[in-house]
Amino acid sequence: MRKKISIVTPVFNEEENLREFYTRLTKVMSGLSYDYDIIFVDDGSRDTSAAILYDLSQNDEHVQAYLLSRNFGHQMALTCGLDHAEGDAVITMDGDLQHPPELLPELLSLWEAGYEIIQTVRKDTADASFFKKLTSSTYYKLINKMSKVHITPGGSDFRLMDRVAVDALKLYSERARFIRGIVNNLGFKLTTIEFIAPPRFAGQSKFNLHKMLHFALDGITAFSNVPLRWAFYAGLFLGFGSMLVVGHVLYIKFFTEEAVPGWATITASVLFLGGIQLVGIGILGEYIGRIFEEVKQRPLYLIGRHLKKE
Repeated sequence: MRKKISIVTPVFNEEENLREFYTRLTKVMSGLSYDYDIIFVDDGSRDTSAAILYDLSQNDEHVQAYLLSRNFGHQMALTCGLDHAEGDAVITMDGDLQHPPELLPELLSLWEAGYEIIQTVRKDTADASFFKKLTSSTYYKLINKMSKVHITPGGSDFRLMDRVAVDALKLYSERARFIRGIVNNLGFKLTTIEFIAPPRFAGQSKFNLHKMLHFALDGITAFSNVPLRWAFYAGLFLGFGSMLVVGHVLYIKFFTEEAVPGWATITASVLFLGGIQLVGIGILGEYIGRIFEEVKQRPLYLIGRHLKKE
């Protein structure tokens, strides 16, 4: 009996890329000695992506699609696909062709060699701006300094996972999902493959600055409590500094006859300490907000329709 490979691809407004992605992916998989299925997860697209997925699913029994009821985000769409993937190995990849389908035979070769997680690592991205490369590099350095779990710099959501690793990942149910971090936290036998991400086949990236910042914050708060400790240490340091200022003021008042206006120093001190307190409260708020989201126990995603060949 041939092994089965499931390919999970989240989709959000990718009408210009879907058919080309499907053609190249099918060409690669049909040339290999595996059964396979392609699981598209439409994350509330507002273009014709859903119609294209319907057409693909009705003309190829290897294709199925889950249409989410609204936009839940990239990580939730990946989670939906992983929850419904039944293959002996599962490959997750984006549908904009920046994750080249031609790399799949190498991933599968390493899987056959005994690796349970094969993580791809971007050496470079052809159309990435200098700002994006700089912020990405800085972010990975920062999170690895703060977290006990090592996050692979340049790692992406393009990876292969053995069935045992997929089943382990499905045990993680948090809402603020940072799947790259969760996968690195699983253990299992892991290796990496480097690749250069080509430019998008068509269209523009939907991963804007706001989404990048939100994603980065999820990664930090999900795997590190260091910001809370920084706020605590800052409070201790500034509290000690404030005591020195108070001592200085008392010395001037009782042991000298200097006229001390005082208002400028006091105003600056109050504003500075107030700003630090607000930063600390903001950090606490981020963690408490995530606790609030978790305790509600709402579904991670809702499926509006399941498409497959009738």
